[in-house]
Amino acid sequence: MPTPAPVQPPPQPAVVTVNSGPALIQAMHDRYANRWYRTLTFTQKTTVALPSGGQIVQTWYEAAALPGALRIDTDLSSKGGVLYAHDSSYTFNAGKLVSSDARINDLLVLGFDVYAQSAAKTEAVLRRLGFDLSRMHEATWQERPVYVVGALRGDTTSKQFWVDRERLLFVRMLENGRQGHTDTRFNSYAQYGGGWVATQVVQLVNGKRRLVEQYTGVRTDVPLSPALFDPSKWTTAPHWVAGTGGSRR
Repeated sequence: MPTPAPVQPPPQPAVVTVNSGPALIQAMHDRYANRWYRTLTFTQKTTVALPSGGQIVQTWYEAAALPGALRIDTDLSSKGGVLYAHDSSYTFNAGKLVSSDARINDLLVLGFDVYAQSAAKTEAVLRRLGFDLSRMHEATWQERPVYVVGALRGDTTSKQFWVDRERLLFVRMLENGRQGHTDTRFNSYAQYGGGWVATQVVQLVNGKRRLVEQYTGVRTDVPLSPALFDPSKWTTAPHWVAGTGGSRR
């Protein structure tokens, strides 16, 4: 019998060299064009550090429809949570809308939407969010080369995002806000449905760990009702979690 040919590993994508923020956004989009998942669900273990030194641990349930829509059920029993849709955020308590605001979720754009919408759209949104796309440099993060957009070398105070140079995945964002200097990190990436999901998100405020999110039960390209992302149907939409208004799909 002839000797079977050795199985060749899949070719690795070439490392893309870019020299501007817009070029990097285009490269991120092009790397995963027509392959990245469009819907996503997962269960999230959320650990919040308290000023007293203790912590709160909760289970949240999240669903996304890309680009632009993210639903976070922070309490299924009381129907509380947050919805990001239509460039706005909506906060619910006891099933009732308690506040709304014109707000875009930076992390949704950088970690997900960039792969599911045109590069021109992402570029416009990031400029609106305050990133200076003309500033860029290269660095190393967690022993991997990265691109940093929004700051020049040595600047850790300007609003900026970091992207893994080989995989073209968002890994870090730095900014100054009402709470102080915030450092958000997308860790432990795993491949799902033609794209990737960072299964751990860590947020530090003024150098101290404030929030840790751990994702389990990740599913991609699952059918989701558009009503899930309609603020007027927060409590009535067919839900992807069993026993909360609809069956798990």
